[in-house]
Amino acid sequence: MSIQNNLRFIQKSIPENVTLVAVSKTKPISDLMEAYEAGQRIFGENKIQEMTEKWEAMPKDIEWQMIGHVQTNKVKYMAPFVSLIHGVDSLKLLQEINKQAQKNNRVIDCLLQIYIAEEESKFGLNEDELAAILRYIQNDKNEMNHIRIVGLMGMATFTNNQTQVAKEFSRLKTIFDSIAIHNSQFTILSMGMSGDYELAIECGSTMVRIGSSIFGNRN
Repeated sequence: MSIQNNLRFIQKSIPENVTLVAVSKTKPISDLMEAYEAGQRIFGENKIQEMTEKWEAMPKDIEWQMIGHVQTNKVKYMAPFVSLIHGVDSLKLLQEINKQAQKNNRVIDCLLQIYIAEEESKFGLNEDELAAILRYIQNDKNEMNHIRIVGLMGMATFTNNQTQVAKEFSRLKTIFDSIAIHNSQFTILSMGMSGDYELAIECGSTMVRIGSSIFGNRN
């Protein structure tokens, strides 16, 4: 199937209240433009330099989301245009995003990445670290007024064990609900990728990050 057919199939398969992020990392601009012409306006990248090059070359009504692990020294390159940063996993990174957003006279939306997988390679905050960051922001509104925490993101263990994946997604949804009940800005729960997005939606995801099912496998 073509990129446009893949995209339309997925668009039909997800509910209206779930946002589709087309994960376009490593893919050429021609592939992204095919998706763009089929109506896709939200793209996710995991390398800041690649995302910046695509931003410069492509239509300006696209929302660019950073879905990869972010190094603090690279934030300045995406601060002028990035619409959502998924993988915020430290207060230090949040402070740098706030600083660079301020320089660009912007407010940048962020998701806090929670560690839910049984894998050493995944990044993320534990629940104590999450609580500490939320407390810090609430107590220090004046300093952090160029970022907005709008939800959580998590990646399940890479396994065929659907019961385990569902358990991890459900845990993240429980954490999300416990914060959202007190915070009207908390609207995004980003979980689910090509292999598990349907299960993630069943577990309460409001944003899915889909790459290979749209663009085909990466080299």
